[in-house]
Amino acid sequence: MTKLSSWHRGMLAGIAPIAMIVATAVPAQAAETAAAGTDAGRDGSDIAEGSTIVVTATAANEIAPVTASLQATQPQAIVSRSFIEDSLPATTDFNAIALISPSVSNYGGTNGPGLSESKAQIRGFQDGEYNITYDGVPFGDTNDPTHHSNTFFPSNTIETLVVDRGPGNASQLGQATFGGNINMFSRETRPDMGAELKGSYGTWNTYLLRAVLQSGKVAALNDSEFMLNAQHIKSDGARSYSPFKADNIFGKAVIPIGLDVKLTVLGMYNENKFNQPDKDGATLSQVAAFGKNFSLNNDPTSQTYYGYNHTHKTTDFEIVKLEANVSPSITLDNRSYTYSYDNETLSGNDVTLYATATPAQIAAANVVRLSATPVFTPTTAPAVAGVPGYTKTNKYRVYGDIAKAKFDFGFATLTAGGWYEHSNTYRQQRDVDLITGQPNYIEKAVTNPVTSAKTPSDIKFDQNSHIEHFEEFAELELRPVAGLTITPGIKHVSFKRSISADYNQTTRFAQDISATYTATLPFATINYQPTDQLSIYGQYARGFLMPPLADLYVANPDLSTVKPERSTNYQAGIVYHGSHLSIDADVYIINFKNKFAQDTTAPASAGTVFINLGAVSYKGAEAQATYAFENGVAIFANVSRNYAKTDNASDIVHTQVPNAPVMTAAGGLLYKHGPIRASLIDKYTGAQYATDGEPAAYRISPYNSADLSISYDFGIARVGLMINDLLDSTKVTNINTGKTALFDQYFYQPGRSVTGEITVKF
Repeated sequence: MTKLSSWHRGMLAGIAPIAMIVATAVPAQAAETAAAGTDAGRDGSDIAEGSTIVVTATAANEIAPVTASLQATQPQAIVSRSFIEDSLPATTDFNAIALISPSVSNYGGTNGPGLSESKAQIRGFQDGEYNITYDGVPFGDTNDPTHHSNTFFPSNTIETLVVDRGPGNASQLGQATFGGNINMFSRETRPDMGAELKGSYGTWNTYLLRAVLQSGKVAALNDSEFMLNAQHIKSDGARSYSPFKADNIFGKAVIPIGLDVKLTVLGMYNENKFNQPDKDGATLSQVAAFGKNFSLNNDPTSQTYYGYNHTHKTTDFEIVKLEANVSPSITLDNRSYTYSYDNETLSGNDVTLYATATPAQIAAANVVRLSATPVFTPTTAPAVAGVPGYTKTNKYRVYGDIAKAKFDFGFATLTAGGWYEHSNTYRQQRDVDLITGQPNYIEKAVTNPVTSAKTPSDIKFDQNSHIEHFEEFAELELRPVAGLTITPGIKHVSFKRSISADYNQTTRFAQDISATYTATLPFATINYQPTDQLSIYGQYARGFLMPPLADLYVANPDLSTVKPERSTNYQAGIVYHGSHLSIDADVYIINFKNKFAQDTTAPASAGTVFINLGAVSYKGAEAQATYAFENGVAIFANVSRNYAKTDNASDIVHTQVPNAPVMTAAGGLLYKHGPIRASLIDKYTGAQYATDGEPAAYRISPYNSADLSISYDFGIARVGLMINDLLDSTKVTNINTGKTALFDQYFYQPGRSVTGEITVKF
């Protein structure tokens, strides 16, 4: 591990530093707000529970599926626990929760809600180009900062989700403070003892069991509060031969240590098992023969046999948070954390091989036999029959500490701190004969250029990698006049990647490589509240995206000149919270440069060379509103118009970047009165392209999904019915391009699903 400086040792050593504290002073109307946190939501508002967001508790905000805070300094969407409980299936993942927000789209989830992984986009920024945090702790894969939506943090572990459409202030930490943030907040403990048992059953033989236990305040332990949450999901899945099983357990303790110090400890463990090809998706030939829900079959002589395509994932996530009010003007917070991910996969080598046969041939034979596919031995013996596939391991452990301190001077507040993170990762892939499990020697012959050692031809790669990541920041919130806050800030990032591989990915020979990337990022925000109901805000911010590990999969790393991708954000908006109307709107311009690319002009003798090449311009407008009537009925709508096009000097035509819809919209009706809760909400995703250049063949037409839910509370029990994708839309949501068009893989909406559930409370 890299030796720490004295500053970092000091920040990590003690109780010091502060946490996620609201950077703005709570305004005069605080008496009528629901501030999430220690007593969040306990007034029955269900607004922003578990977060540091402050939202005015109006009739509109209490029923709105998504709203914004008057203290916002960038566009945001706050999704409450009540919406998660009332309008979404219990199996849903965090991307589906975020989908209700303006400018958010997603694809994946083809096996049913939460039953397979999905990917979200924010304004056209892809997963890996924005942060996701849990209780203020950024998390993501260690090869690039992408995320697994149904492996970490199922919906039973989320109290509130906040989509920030911007990089945030200097205190917003992460590997990709670039295109925005999805900030999740953990389930809250309660002051009263209680228990909740939930069971649901629905389409595709999908059932869920959940138990939530609350200790209430334990007087013998200084009014400490504890909660335990366990969940089990099992389903046959929407796609053929694609069963899914997931188990999650989550625990949390909030322990007061005197009047001014609080210790919070939480941890979770998750295990998923499912059958799915590693490179998922169905070709058009497969769809023509077997339908849009095709994934796997029951033929043990084919690469698409379900027994050859299965994954076992385990994850854990732990945080220890210490908050201390040192004095009326000084607050400290320290968050130490660790999390891990372990993916063990067996997969067919190329499950698109059905594309080599015509639909008529496939239908006639029912399956395409691949037993003649050669599996080579290490000798010169003739090829033998087999089914080619590979094993895959991707596992990592991350350790980190976030330390923050807040100093309130009355006219201004200084927040400063730092973040240290270290990770260890092991990844491998090896070719095997799926029938026998023996090595399959099919890789190209490679000789180490230094040692002349020959790489075994069944090894794709076998690699260890590490990350050392430091961030230091400071921001000063100035309050020159009542209602006005101006917050300049600065952040410095230092990020070191290193690889120690017996067989590096792509090159396939032993390599020890490292690279360090740095960036200094300025920020400035303003928020002005001329009245208790209205605020106007603006933001200037620089964003940062760490280069992926793939930039070190090169024979000559010294020839690559990659620097971090950078974004410059300009945004302005307005938020209004009336007694019955909640509305916010914004405009934005984001200029993105230093796009990672392969240097196609490099000589063949140099091998693969990565450089920064290209730019993208993002701009648009967004709005959301809720109007609540006196009788418990509310109307909700949001819309975004998004431009995300290449902006290079050489561009003759500026084309929309892939997987960036030109617009999104959502709207519907909600009812929340007495024992009845109901909602009908439709999400529309505009046209987009699946690849660069806007080729007509890869245009994805607009699609939508309408969801209906209704429940009745009998007191001790609540009974509900949810219908997802009410109109049974099964349109294309994404296309992965293959070697030729025959091998392109298509992803479709899974279609209508119906779920009934019962919740019993004690």
